[in-house]
Amino acid sequence: MQTPKTHIRFAGASKALVILSFVMVFVGWMFTTPPSFSDKADAIGYAVCHRISERSFHIGDYQLPLCARCSGMYLGAMLGLGFQAIISRRRSGMPPWRVIIPLALLVLAFGLDGSNSYLYLIKQTYPGALANIPTLYIPNNILRLLTGSGMGLVISAAMFPAFNQTIWKEQDFKPALVGLKDLLMLLVITLIIDFLVLTENVFVLVPLALISTTGVLVLLTMIYSILWLMLFRQENKFDKISQVWLALVAGLTLGILQIALIDALRFWMTGTWGGFPLG
Repeated sequence: MQTPKTHIRFAGASKALVILSFVMVFVGWMFTTPPSFSDKADAIGYAVCHRISERSFHIGDYQLPLCARCSGMYLGAMLGLGFQAIISRRRSGMPPWRVIIPLALLVLAFGLDGSNSYLYLIKQTYPGALANIPTLYIPNNILRLLTGSGMGLVISAAMFPAFNQTIWKEQDFKPALVGLKDLLMLLVITLIIDFLVLTENVFVLVPLALISTTGVLVLLTMIYSILWLMLFRQENKFDKISQVWLALVAGLTLGILQIALIDALRFWMTGTWGGFPLG
């Protein structure tokens, strides 16, 4: 049985180990990826996205870190998380059926457009392949962005209450997205942001590209923080978000480590930091 002194020492050693691990992983990733700030953003996208040039937005000759679909997905996730953080704060209830059904339609649209786009890619890359299977329509970046954004909202609708369910000592079991009014407001905001992206204005694309890329780190941090708290049986013990810092640092460390490992594997397989080529 641990004495109070032993427990304090163990807690202190755990904090030091987490901080040291974060520094080592972060510095290692920084030194093994291309040097510039935009290159670092590209390296994050490189771990989760095909980064095919033809399926991505560009600022002049610079390709954004994530393809159109992934840009929409992580941007939508960030919008959804931010929206719920403002209107719902610590609510931990999952959406009711009147919200789940429209969200399910967004998942269906994402799957349909993604499948059609992938089928079109196979036919484009390997002429004659799957010739008997028709594509429903010619895919485009507008649909990729819109359906990706919709899927991002679905991810946020599941992730936000799951995170709250895990950390807070005092639970508010009301749904984070109470009804269709909340969902409609969130959809309108997302459509406005998508429209701004489609203008391809440099002053819009740069910050939104950074937000969507940051979304990769945010989602990975949340997922791994939840797993960390469950693993060490620390669920539902916190009153303030500042008290969760150790789990968040651990989650961020594991997220960066995952990105680093995928980056290394993909670079080993392809020998390039660029996206997958067509043809």
